[in-house]
Amino acid sequence: MRPQPGRPDSGQESVWAYPRPPVLEMAKHHVRIVVNGQVVAETDRPALVKETSHPPVYFIPPEDVNGELFRPSKKSSFCEWKGQAIYYDVVVGDRVLKEAAFSYPSPNKRFEPVRNWISFYAGPMDEVTVNGEQVIPQEGGFYSGWITKDIVGPFKGGPGTSGW
Repeated sequence: MRPQPGRPDSGQESVWAYPRPPVLEMAKHHVRIVVNGQVVAETDRPALVKETSHPPVYFIPPEDVNGELFRPSKKSSFCEWKGQAIYYDVVVGDRVLKEAAFSYPSPNKRFEPVRNWISFYAGPMDEVTVNGEQVIPQEGGFYSGWITKDIVGPFKGGPGTSGW
Protein backbone atom coordinates (compact mmCIF):
# COMPACT_ATOMS: atom_id res chain seq x y z
CA MET A 1 0.00 0.00 0.00
CA ARG A 2 1.36 3.40 -0.98
CA PRO A 3 1.89 5.64 2.06
CA GLN A 4 0.53 9.16 2.38
CA PRO A 5 3.22 11.61 1.16
CA GLY A 6 4.29 14.29 3.62
CA ARG A 7 3.37 17.87 2.84
CA PRO A 8 6.46 19.96 2.06
CA ASP A 9 6.89 23.35 3.66
CA SER A 10 8.30 26.31 1.78
CA GLY A 11 11.78 25.44 0.51
CA GLN A 12 11.20 21.69 0.79
CA GLU A 13 10.35 19.03 -1.74
CA SER A 14 8.57 15.71 -1.35
CA VAL A 15 10.41 12.59 -2.44
CA TRP A 16 7.03 11.43 -3.72
CA ALA A 17 7.30 14.10 -6.43
CA TYR A 18 10.54 12.54 -7.68
CA PRO A 19 10.19 10.51 -10.90
CA ARG A 20 10.51 6.83 -11.65
CA PRO A 21 12.71 5.99 -13.45
CA PRO A 22 15.12 8.17 -11.48
CA VAL A 23 16.79 11.32 -12.80
CA LEU A 24 20.28 12.71 -12.39
CA GLU A 25 20.74 16.34 -11.35
CA MET A 26 23.93 18.30 -10.97
CA ALA A 27 23.88 20.36 -7.78
CA LYS A 28 25.79 23.20 -6.16
CA HIS A 29 25.80 21.91 -2.58
CA HIS A 30 28.81 21.77 -0.31
CA VAL A 31 29.29 18.12 0.70
CA ARG A 32 31.83 16.98 3.27
CA ILE A 33 32.55 13.47 4.55
CA VAL A 34 34.84 12.83 7.52
CA VAL A 35 36.09 9.62 9.17
CA ASN A 36 38.44 9.58 12.18
CA GLY A 37 38.97 13.31 11.78
CA GLN A 38 40.18 12.95 8.19
CA VAL A 39 38.32 14.39 5.21
CA VAL A 40 37.43 11.50 2.93
CA ALA A 41 35.60 13.62 0.36
CA GLU A 42 34.64 17.26 -0.11
CA THR A 43 33.00 18.91 -3.08
CA ASP A 44 30.85 21.83 -4.19
CA ARG A 45 29.58 19.98 -7.26
CA PRO A 46 27.85 16.72 -6.37
CA ALA A 47 25.37 14.94 -8.57
CA LEU A 48 22.08 13.76 -7.10
CA VAL A 49 20.00 10.80 -8.19
CA LYS A 50 16.35 11.39 -7.37
CA GLU A 51 13.81 8.57 -7.42
CA THR A 52 10.24 8.29 -6.14
CA SER A 53 10.08 7.64 -2.38
CA HIS A 54 13.88 7.82 -1.89
CA PRO A 55 16.01 10.58 -0.43
CA PRO A 56 18.60 11.75 -2.98
CA VAL A 57 21.71 9.64 -3.51
CA TYR A 58 24.76 11.90 -3.73
CA PHE A 59 27.67 11.16 -6.08
CA ILE A 60 31.01 12.92 -5.71
CA PRO A 61 33.55 13.45 -8.52
CA PRO A 62 36.60 11.18 -8.07
CA GLU A 63 38.98 14.14 -7.99
CA ASP A 64 37.16 15.42 -4.87
CA VAL A 65 37.64 12.11 -3.03
CA ASN A 66 40.79 11.01 -1.19
CA GLY A 67 41.42 7.87 -3.24
CA GLU A 68 44.22 6.74 -0.92
CA LEU A 69 41.55 5.82 1.63
CA PHE A 70 39.75 3.34 -0.64
CA ARG A 71 40.22 -0.39 -1.03
CA PRO A 72 38.24 -2.33 -3.65
CA SER A 73 35.70 -4.77 -2.22
CA LYS A 74 34.53 -8.01 -3.81
CA LYS A 75 30.91 -6.89 -3.54
CA SER A 76 28.96 -5.78 -6.58
CA SER A 77 25.29 -5.11 -7.24
CA PHE A 78 23.05 -4.31 -10.16
CA CYS A 79 20.61 -1.43 -10.52
CA GLU A 80 18.05 -1.65 -13.29
CA TRP A 81 18.53 2.08 -13.96
CA LYS A 82 22.24 2.70 -13.40
CA GLY A 83 23.85 -0.67 -14.16
CA GLN A 84 26.56 -2.66 -12.36
CA ALA A 85 28.00 -1.10 -9.19
CA ILE A 86 31.33 -1.87 -7.58
CA TYR A 87 32.03 -1.29 -3.88
CA TYR A 88 34.90 0.03 -1.79
CA ASP A 89 35.98 -0.27 1.80
CA VAL A 90 36.93 3.08 3.30
CA VAL A 91 40.12 2.67 5.35
CA VAL A 92 41.24 5.46 7.68
CA GLY A 93 44.04 4.48 10.03
CA ASP A 94 43.07 1.19 11.66
CA ARG A 95 39.36 1.75 11.00
CA VAL A 96 37.83 -0.15 8.07
CA LEU A 97 34.33 0.75 6.89
CA LYS A 98 33.37 -2.30 4.83
CA GLU A 99 31.59 -1.63 1.55
CA ALA A 100 30.81 1.93 2.62
CA ALA A 101 31.13 3.47 -0.85
CA PHE A 102 30.33 2.48 -4.42
CA SER A 103 30.53 3.64 -8.00
CA TYR A 104 29.41 2.75 -11.51
CA PRO A 105 32.41 2.21 -13.83
CA SER A 106 30.17 1.49 -16.86
CA PRO A 107 26.80 3.08 -16.14
CA ASN A 108 23.78 3.01 -18.39
CA LYS A 109 23.63 5.93 -20.83
CA ARG A 110 21.38 8.14 -18.71
CA PHE A 111 23.91 8.02 -15.83
CA GLU A 112 27.08 8.34 -17.92
CA PRO A 113 27.87 11.77 -16.34
CA VAL A 114 28.62 10.01 -13.01
CA ARG A 115 30.88 7.29 -14.43
CA ASN A 116 33.38 6.45 -11.64
CA TRP A 117 31.92 9.07 -9.29
CA ILE A 118 31.67 7.85 -5.70
CA SER A 119 28.57 7.53 -3.53
CA PHE A 120 28.77 6.93 0.22
CA TYR A 121 26.54 5.29 2.79
CA ALA A 122 26.22 8.01 5.43
CA GLY A 123 25.65 5.66 8.38
CA PRO A 124 29.22 4.37 8.85
CA MET A 125 30.82 7.80 8.43
CA ASP A 126 31.54 10.10 11.39
CA GLU A 127 30.34 13.20 9.59
CA VAL A 128 28.38 13.64 6.36
CA THR A 129 27.17 17.17 5.77
CA VAL A 130 25.33 18.97 3.00
CA ASN A 131 25.71 22.75 3.24
CA GLY A 132 26.83 22.30 6.86
CA GLU A 133 23.82 20.17 7.89
CA GLN A 134 24.52 16.67 9.22
CA VAL A 135 22.54 14.23 7.06
CA ILE A 136 20.39 11.37 8.30
CA PRO A 137 21.10 8.05 6.55
CA GLN A 138 18.27 6.41 4.66
CA GLU A 139 16.93 3.61 6.83
CA GLY A 140 17.47 -0.04 6.05
CA GLY A 141 21.09 -0.31 4.93
CA PHE A 142 20.37 -1.26 1.30
CA TYR A 143 19.79 2.21 -0.15
CA SER A 144 22.27 5.05 0.27
CA GLY A 145 20.08 8.17 0.29
CA TRP A 146 20.80 11.15 2.51
CA ILE A 147 17.97 12.90 4.35
CA THR A 148 18.22 16.65 4.93
CA LYS A 149 15.74 19.27 6.10
CA ASP A 150 15.03 20.11 2.44
CA ILE A 151 13.03 16.94 1.79
CA VAL A 152 10.01 15.18 3.26
CA GLY A 153 8.99 11.52 3.08
CA PRO A 154 8.00 9.04 4.12
CA PHE A 155 11.13 7.35 2.79
CA LYS A 156 11.53 3.85 1.39
CA GLY A 157 14.08 1.62 3.09
CA GLY A 158 12.77 0.81 6.54
CA PRO A 159 10.75 -2.21 7.66
CA GLY A 160 7.53 -2.65 5.71
CA THR A 161 8.51 -0.39 2.80
CA SER A 162 9.72 -2.95 0.26
CA GLY A 163 6.37 -2.95 -1.56
CA TRP A 164 6.26 0.79 -2.18
